[in-house]
Parts: sequence; C-alpha cells; structure tokens
Amino acid sequence: MSTPQLITVLGATGSVGLSTLDVIARHPARYQVFALTGYTRLAELLALCVRHTPQFAVVPTTAAARQLQDDLRVAGLDTRVLVGEGGLCEVSAHPLVDTVLAAIVGAAGLRPTLAAVEAGKKVLLANKEALVMSGALFMQAVRRSGTVLLPLDSEHNAIFQCLPRDYESGLEKVGVRRILLTASGGPFRQTPLAELEHVSPDQACAHPNWSMGRKISVDSASMMNKGLELIEACWLFDTTPARIEVVIHPQSVIHSMVDYVDGSVLAQLGNPDMRTPIAHALAWPERIDSGVAPLDLFSIARLDFEAPDEVRFPCLRLARQAAEAGDSAPAVLNAANEVAVAAFLDKRIRYPEIASMIDEVLNLEPVVAVSELETVFEIDARARTLAEQWLDRNGR
Repeated sequence: MSTPQLITVLGATGSVGLSTLDVIARHPARYQVFALTGYTRLAELLALCVRHTPQFAVVPTTAAARQLQDDLRVAGLDTRVLVGEGGLCEVSAHPLVDTVLAAIVGAAGLRPTLAAVEAGKKVLLANKEALVMSGALFMQAVRRSGTVLLPLDSEHNAIFQCLPRDYESGLEKVGVRRILLTASGGPFRQTPLAELEHVSPDQACAHPNWSMGRKISVDSASMMNKGLELIEACWLFDTTPARIEVVIHPQSVIHSMVDYVDGSVLAQLGNPDMRTPIAHALAWPERIDSGVAPLDLFSIARLDFEAPDEVRFPCLRLARQAAEAGDSAPAVLNAANEVAVAAFLDKRIRYPEIASMIDEVLNLEPVVAVSELETVFEIDARARTLAEQWLDRNGR
C-alpha cells in the first residue's frame, strides 16, 4: 500500500475546509492531515485537531496559540501550534507536505498560498483572492516551480473538467470559443430593487443553494463573488474577460460550461456540494467517492438561465471593469470589497453602499503596473485606507 498523501488545510474551520476534511476522512488510506489552520473559531479548530491529529496547527495570535497548546496537551495530543503568517507559510511549504488546500478567505491567504506554490506543492485553490490580487506574479510562480495548480471553486473546477488536457497550449488552439461562468443569482435575484436598500446581513447570507461563510455569502448576493471568479478564470485559463460570459442559473446544477467553435457546449453537472470539486482535485486525475448523493435529474425537472442585470448587480460590472483594466485594478477592487462587506456585516453601511464604496475607491486609486509582491500589498493597503475614509464620511 502506498504512503498516504500529507495535506495542509489552510482555513480548516471554514465551509470549504470542513468539506475537505470530510472527504479526507472517507479515504484514510490515501490522505492524512498534516496541518490545520484557523482564525477565530478556535474551539472548532481544537475539535478538528482531536479528530484528525495533525502534526501542526496554526492560529493568529500568541495568546491563542498558548491556549490551544494547553488544550491539546490536556487532550493528549502532541500537535505543535504555530502563530500568524509565518506559521501559515511554514506549514504550506514544509518538506513533508504533498498537497495544500488554500481556503483562507481574503487577502490573508495570499502569502501562504504563494509559499506552497514556490515550494512546488500540489495546490488546491479555493482562495480566489490570490489570483485576483496578484494574478501575473502568482502564475509566473506556478510556471517557475512546476507546481500542479487545481481550481477548487465549483465553477472553475467545472471549467477545468470541461477542457481538454492540452488546454494550456491556448484556448483558441483547442477550439474554445468562450467560457460560460454560471451564477445562482443569490438571494436577491428577484427582490424588488427598492427593497435592496433595507436588506439585512442575515438576509444577504441566506444563500438559496450553498452553505458558505458570511463574507462569501454577501459576495454571492452582490455577485461580486462572480466578478472575482471572472478575474480568476482569466488567469487560470489564460484568457480575456471578453471571452467569459456570466450566466445566471438559479438551480446551481450546471456549475459552468465551455462553448466550442463547432457548436458543442460541454457542461459539468452535479448537486451543489463542494465535496464534488474537492474530491475531483484531491484525486486528480483519478476519481474517488466524495460522499455526495447522485444527481436526480427527474426531481430537478428543469434548468433555467438568464442574463445578469447589472443595475441589480453593479458589483459584477465593477469587477469586469477591473478585469479589463488589469494591473493593480483587481487588487484595489478586492481590498475595497473586503472593507465594504465587513462594514455591511457590522451594519455600518446599507447593502447598496457596498458597490458605491468600491466604485469610489476604484476611481480614486490609479491603475499601476505590478511587478513584485510587496507592490501588491502596498496597493491593498492604500485601497483599504481609501475605503475606510469613505466609511468615515458615509458610514453609520
């Protein structure tokens, strides 16, 4: 029997991390947890450590590390606890690690994900911000290290499954006309526009099909998540925004499609459960059981599609504009959005003001070329400052 693959799970307590651990637990002979990381849900991280017995755990502060280390000792575990970004990078690039699941939400996931890439690990990418913020630098590192980069977002994983193995030679060379990126439309797809002014964070987080964290749920409601995915798809599949069309598909059964020049459209279908793309990426190029129930087409009965309304979803328009501008614009978009969503969840701004804040920050911060990672973080910091200034003027 072959030795199990050792896996670091960045963002273990989030929905993607938990789904990954569920798939791993179904295949103990194939996979073994090497490290788990968490941010605020430290009790949940402790429980995961007790269940999966990793060699390392990573938390954000020294105080949290001291508490977790004591709790692990009481539980009889010798898991070593590391701290902060340095700890995240260490467990991502550790010589013993085979695979890194990158599922930390937001800009905080960039450095550890890049550390895994530079160390040549197999990287399962769920942190879209790594490519949104630093797509050119990130993909240069992928090519330089020869790492295997597999997309974990259900949409990008679907596109990957619908493309031929040699797609990296160029989408035109393999006959691709366009990528059809599907979106559920979220909880406000049919809400009267006048009512959006009054929606609550809880309403924005009530996704009709997927169980996700609060930040990504708000992004899904505003369709900023789809805008970020559009930018990510450009880098993953070496294409332009003009060749990616967003399609609202409320059932979330078709996870994305690829349109070929001969008129064929290949689609990947499945129940809306992240364990499907996780199992696909973990075992690629093989297939393993994910624990997801078979798709029952008879109970679904119909599949609907519609074009997105950019009046209802201005964040999608802003994301496409940032993708077309390129260079630093996507990093500015991402930073402003993170500040705006946090402010909305804290009830400091109303839902429509998320787009207003992002729009102003994009207009204030000039687009500049990005040639090194430190420049990315400088741009990120400037955009966050501008967003906070907007909040000081307009927030509640």
